Amino acid sequence: MIQRIIGWIAIMAALVCAVPAWATETVHVFNWTEYLPDAALEQFTKETGIEVMYTPYDSNEAMYAELQQAKEHEYDVVFPSTYFVSKMRREGMLQRLNHQLIPNMKDIQPVLLNKAYDRGNVYSLPYMWGSTGIGVNSELVDAETITSWKDLWDPKFRGRLLLQDDMRDVFHMALHIKGYSTNSRNPKEIEEAYLLLKELMPSVRLFNSDYPREHFLTGEVSLGMIWNGEAWMAQQENQAIRYVYPKEGASFWVDNFVIPKQAQNVANAHAFINFMLRPDIAKLCVEEYGSASPVKSVLPLLDETTRHSKTVYPDIFAIAAGEFQTDVGDALPIYQKYWEMLRAAN
Repeated sequence: MIQRIIGWIAIMAALVCAVPAWATETVHVFNWTEYLPDAALEQFTKETGIEVMYTPYDSNEAMYAELQQAKEHEYDVVFPSTYFVSKMRREGMLQRLNHQLIPNMKDIQPVLLNKAYDRGNVYSLPYMWGSTGIGVNSELVDAETITSWKDLWDPKFRGRLLLQDDMRDVFHMALHIKGYSTNSRNPKEIEEAYLLLKELMPSVRLFNSDYPREHFLTGEVSLGMIWNGEAWMAQQENQAIRYVYPKEGASFWVDNFVIPKQAQNVANAHAFINFMLRPDIAKLCVEEYGSASPVKSVLPLLDETTRHSKTVYPDIFAIAAGEFQTDVGDALPIYQKYWEMLRAAN
């Protein structure tokens, strides 16, 4: 009997040893739709043994609402844009990053660090950055005639426009036409922007932030708002899709890595962020999604077409004319009120 027990113990010990120690390790990533290459996720798991559980969202507002309702420890890494980083930080929804666990952050372009929304990058690090400008299907519209946000108000485009399903991007367009900051907190200026957008609604065929490029490619819409990365992906299928930086200025944004306050797999979250900041992995992201990487050493790795594409990497004049989004603080409910009114009217 003793020999049999010893034998069973030996068998069980062998089975335990046969299972890799990392087999149950996970990291739950909550990110924008179509914003992390499958090849990168597979390589991370292959190198670390940490399985990536991926859940997508289509707007900062949807992400924020989900995090507020999520069960404890549900998400480990999230990708809010700048103005939501400051909002979530202020509301105690984020935990501090351990920079010692993210040595690859040394390769981030300094110009994208230490911004007002997170001084010292205590809670966030940039993942990718880009812009929202005008997408044009040049098979349907002469792209040379589209230079301004105002062009979308031309009555000949009635029922032919796409707007991003993104409150701040849409209000940016109207605020800049009026000569105001995209980060205005002035109720009167926000109301003026709303009234201008209200005039545009008969021309809006749809609001969409899930694969908006598809609507340009099929010809369902002729022109409208689009993220630069979506425009770049569309151009890989049809060079007739153009991306225009409007003369009033594009909306610029940075999407960031953060770790929610109640994240459970904190060490794995840091490992994931550090992995994504490697130049070879950043290269995969740029070439697949067409948004710019903050990683300095990625540029020499990109093919020449991508590296010199103004859709991906805007020139200094486009950047100077545009404006980066920041937190609008107490004015946010004003935007939300008018946004709901616009969406209800569409």
